[in-house]
Amino acid sequence: MKKTLLVLLAGALLVACCTPKHPLIDGDKPLAVRMVESEIVRNPTPALIDFMPPGVVRWNYTTGLELLAMMEAAKMYDRPDFDAYAERYYDTIVQPDGSVWSYAREKYNIDHICPGRPLFELYERTGEERYRQVMDTLFLQLQHQPRIADGGFWHKKRYPQQMWLDGIYMGEPFYAEYVMRNIMPQDSVQGALCVADIVNQFVAAAKHTYDPATGLFRHAYDDVRAQFWCDKETGQSQHAWGRAVGWYAMALVETLQYIGELPAAQPMVEILHHLMKTLPRYANPESGMWYQVLDSPEREGNYEESTGSIMFVYAMLKGARLGYLPAEYREEGMKRYRQFVDRFVKENEDGTISITSCCAVAGLDTEGTRRDGTYAYYLSEPVRDNDPKATGPFIWASMEYERAK
Repeated sequence: MKKTLLVLLAGALLVACCTPKHPLIDGDKPLAVRMVESEIVRNPTPALIDFMPPGVVRWNYTTGLELLAMMEAAKMYDRPDFDAYAERYYDTIVQPDGSVWSYAREKYNIDHICPGRPLFELYERTGEERYRQVMDTLFLQLQHQPRIADGGFWHKKRYPQQMWLDGIYMGEPFYAEYVMRNIMPQDSVQGALCVADIVNQFVAAAKHTYDPATGLFRHAYDDVRAQFWCDKETGQSQHAWGRAVGWYAMALVETLQYIGELPAAQPMVEILHHLMKTLPRYANPESGMWYQVLDSPEREGNYEESTGSIMFVYAMLKGARLGYLPAEYREEGMKRYRQFVDRFVKENEDGTISITSCCAVAGLDTEGTRRDGTYAYYLSEPVRDNDPKATGPFIWASMEYERAK
């Protein structure tokens, strides 16, 4: 036994000595911390996140995404200043009567569920009733959210009969955490029904957007085949957009962290396995990263895109840590994290760090607009640095990398 232990220790030491140091990853300060600090420098107030103009405070999913990542970094690295920064946003936008500035439930915009996720911790920490009221309001929105025929949520009221992969991330992690905190096991019947509903959102989205030719999931689906961007037979949009599939991948692991131990969630685990087996086929074999139009990696004009790439890396690392992916994905995720940093992360002259090659926005819309889901459309959207849809998942992926080490 003693000899075996010595051999293992010697092997670990040899690996540590022979593994080359990475100038950014192996620096004195974790990259998650550096990214939070960099974002606070770029956005002195949290309302400025996502390039918002000064003086505007908006209930925004990207703001909520990044602030949640910051709050989790605050826990891991004992940085109460990160918590204080995030709390400034919610203290401003959530009114004393429990209403939210710029939020309107009657729009049934599923994007507006996502920024409610930090409220679980804020309510625990402060006990302020207004935060609980907002969470209840968002849960009520989900209970009345319009649905397609087999129960999948509409993306928005103004996008009737449409499911988007993006919307799975916007709604389901909040839905699952709310149910596990407030309904189960106190009310097992209602809780079981809610869990079944949550799982069905993932299953319905996968069923309706699955492309058997590629093994990937396309961006969106129209249940009544009315939209000009959809195939009139399948109802699907034309392409698997990288970030849309990234949203879906993140939604799987972030929802499984709440309901994954329940037998009802097994279909989600199977979808996660399928996705992680399929994704490597569409990455650039040299950089290890993925493209803006995911299903067309070799097509002229396509580019390696950072938001979708880091979402995949994060989902891979977290899925392995939680045990919903085989152990080998831990090493695979660590390798691709290092590749991501090499390809997309740069150090600025002022000591901050930035993420490059972020698609600013993409979506689908009504006839007469340019948002038609074509290959040319996805390539036409602007590219910028430090989009929160990259910086937020990068903070999470960096923490997962540190845990994996």
